[in-house]
Amino acid sequence: GFFQSCAVEVDIKDASNATCLYADWMMRFLITYESNNGDYKTTTLNLSSSVTHNGSVCGNDTQAAIVAVQFGEGHSWSINITKTNETYQGDFITLTYNTNDTTVFPDAKRKGPVTVLMKDPLHPVQLNTVFVCHNSYHIEAENTTQIFWNVTVQAFVQNGTVSKKESRCPADTPTSAPTVPPTTGNVTTASTTTLSPAPTTAPKPMENPDTGNYSLKTGNKTCFLATVGLQLNVSQDKPLLININPKTTVADGACGNTTATLKLNDANSTLISF
Repeated sequence: GFFQSCAVEVDIKDASNATCLYADWMMRFLITYESNNGDYKTTTLNLSSSVTHNGSVCGNDTQAAIVAVQFGEGHSWSINITKTNETYQGDFITLTYNTNDTTVFPDAKRKGPVTVLMKDPLHPVQLNTVFVCHNSYHIEAENTTQIFWNVTVQAFVQNGTVSKKESRCPADTPTSAPTVPPTTGNVTTASTTTLSPAPTTAPKPMENPDTGNYSLKTGNKTCFLATVGLQLNVSQDKPLLININPKTTVADGACGNTTATLKLNDANSTLISF
């Protein structure tokens, strides 16, 4: 479903005409909005073929670098990137979408630009290292989901040349055995699962998962509460059952005016989201 979006390439030069900030990526947005009849609809906002990058700046030790793009009928996206002595990191991401664009929002009740501000969740990257992420990852906030893939970014480029040293995103890391310590209620390692011969008798039923209490807060108020035991049933060459361990699982997410998202994470990997 990514084929309608266009790639964006931003190559910012400094006063000596040397590259100081380079970014090449693809992205699309899923936006939930209220229609004229009071229903809520989800639409897809893709980049257009004509994209400008007004407002993009190199940055320095005291000023953030900025990647800013404008596209379509009044839509824009930007990210501030800050620098330390050894690393650089995305700070805030700003998305502004214009519901006056009737192609994307044909029956929006609210007209005009809407701005969504969110924190960049990615980890810092070493200076003189390019961040690369081929697989897709997403960020959610305030009725929007931002999806990125085929990303190449380096801020504070040294000597005008994009580095050949890469820092890869977690989505590009090959999957491995579950990080949850094995218990009687958990599956064994991936190598045992894939290399063991198929059993000749029916496998022993798995124990029920432990019940976990997960919650999100807005200020001092709980806005999302789930008390639930969770088990994943993965269909492969043979079934793979995984119990979600509440002791190693933490809740993350956000509550909005009309939607809320609860993500259950284990060792920085999203297991499941509601």
